Amino acid sequence: MRTQFSKYADNEDAALFQLIKKKDKEAFTIVYYKYHQYLYNLAYRYLKDTEMSGDAVQQVFVKLWVSSPFIEIEINLKNYLYTMTKNFILNQIRDSKEMISLNYQNNQIEISDDSDILKMLEDNQLSNFLYEGINNLPPQKMEICKMKIDENKSNQEIADAMGISVNTVKSHYQESVKILRDYFRKIKLMFL
Repeated sequence: MRTQFSKYADNEDAALFQLIKKKDKEAFTIVYYKYHQYLYNLAYRYLKDTEMSGDAVQQVFVKLWVSSPFIEIEINLKNYLYTMTKNFILNQIRDSKEMISLNYQNNQIEISDDSDILKMLEDNQLSNFLYEGINNLPPQKMEICKMKIDENKSNQEIADAMGISVNTVKSHYQESVKILRDYFRKIKLMFL
C-alpha cells in the first residue's frame, strides 16, 4: 500500500490527508496504522486504562474521518492527531472528573519520552515523587498544587478559597510546574 504514496516521501502525511478529505479509505487506513499505536500510547499515558485509551483513539479517528472535509491542517498530521487526542482526553477528564484527573495532573510534569525512565518509575513511585516535590514547594504554591490535584479544584475555586486572584493562582501553578520539572529532571538523572 505504501508504494503508491512513495512519491510523497517528504510530505506523505499531507498527501494522505488530502486523499482522506476526498474520503479515500486506503489513505485513511494507512494513516490509521501509522499513528494508532502512537496515539494509544499517548492516551494510555494520561488515562492509565486500556479500554478508555482504545476508545479515545477510536473517537479521534472517527472524528478525523467525519470532519476531514472541513479541516485545514496548519501543522503536520502527526501533531494534529496528537492535539485531537489530547483535547479528547481533556474533555473526558472535564466530563467525568474521576481518577483520570489525578493521572493527568501527574503526567503534566514532562519527564521526557525516554521509555527507559518511564519504565523504571512505576505509577506509584511517580506519585510519591510528585508529592515529595510538591511538599518541598513554597507554602502557597504547595497549597495550590494540592488543591488542584487532591481536590480537583478549578483556578477560580482555589482563588476564592485562598482569597487571591485567579491570575495569582495561575502564576503560582505555572511556577510550580517549572520547579517540579526541574525536580523530575534531577530524579531522572539519578536513574540514568
